[in-house]
Amino acid sequence: MGLATAVPDHVLRQPEVAARARILFADMGAEALERLMPIFRNAGIDRRFSCVPVDWYTVPHDWCDRNAVYIEQASRLLECAARSCLAQAGLNPQDVDAVVAVSSTGVATPSLDAILINRLGLRADVRRLPIFGLGCAGGVLGLARAADLARANPGAKVLVVAVELCGLAFRKDEMSKTSLISAALFGDGAAAAVIASGGGEGPAFGASGEHTWPDTLDLTGWDVQQDGLRAVLSGDIPAFARAEMRDVTAGFLRRHGLDFQAIDHFICHPGGTKVLAALEEAFDLQAGALAFSRDVLRDFGNMSGVTVLFVLERALRAGVAGRLLMSSLGPGFTAAFQLLEAA
Repeated sequence: MGLATAVPDHVLRQPEVAARARILFADMGAEALERLMPIFRNAGIDRRFSCVPVDWYTVPHDWCDRNAVYIEQASRLLECAARSCLAQAGLNPQDVDAVVAVSSTGVATPSLDAILINRLGLRADVRRLPIFGLGCAGGVLGLARAADLARANPGAKVLVVAVELCGLAFRKDEMSKTSLISAALFGDGAAAAVIASGGGEGPAFGASGEHTWPDTLDLTGWDVQQDGLRAVLSGDIPAFARAEMRDVTAGFLRRHGLDFQAIDHFICHPGGTKVLAALEEAFDLQAGALAFSRDVLRDFGNMSGVTVLFVLERALRAGVAGRLLMSSLGPGFTAAFQLLEAA
């Protein structure tokens, strides 16, 4: 019934971030730093958005400080995205019957959905489903869980919200390749959608699914440190996607009587330029087939699970029609899928 996105106020332009990174990571050593600095140029990103000003990243922050910023800023962004989405759907907050809240970049108890009840004025009997830990798979699987709720409760209007403030995990004192990649790749953002059974003029939800590979827990995720969350990013992910995604995706499609030729548009989470190139190869796609994903990566960076919802919004605004396959890869290591039919 509606889909909206929101970004915070502070803009991070890639050349400016690269210049600051050169100063912050000087202790890495001139030779090592020069070898890694092309990461910023090759990331395929022009700008990103941050919930804090750029100077915030240059001073130390402990876990309590980071998480307090997370709760405040995530709540604000979610409210903004949710209000825009509800207005687009022609609904009032009191019309919402359930809320699904997806986030993995901070901890909130009461959870973000409870905070949103108060900020939006949702009904006291609204059903709540907070989801933590899905990372980059959160956008696709959040939609899938919301669609399941809508099917199980005919007539119910389900609000699904996702927010990730990836920048808050930046670690200025860790002189590592992972820290530099994180500084070049991640941004902040939020998205909201309203799903209802038997209502709405937007895309219709088809089947969803997921595949978790055994013994792959170390590919991506968070390490919890005393001063906050530390990103785990394996350099093997692009090769893994190239080798594994075709068979897993084909299996999902086959279980629902489909094949790759039955998909009109691929709505893929842009984990990075190398991951997108790996998916194009795995899915045997023509050049430009993942243009929406590349454009969102360029304009917003990688916002973890939220990013694929930005891709979907951009594709729908461009008037795409037919059968869409949303996909993403996240901690687990898990592939997430959601089929949509757009008129």
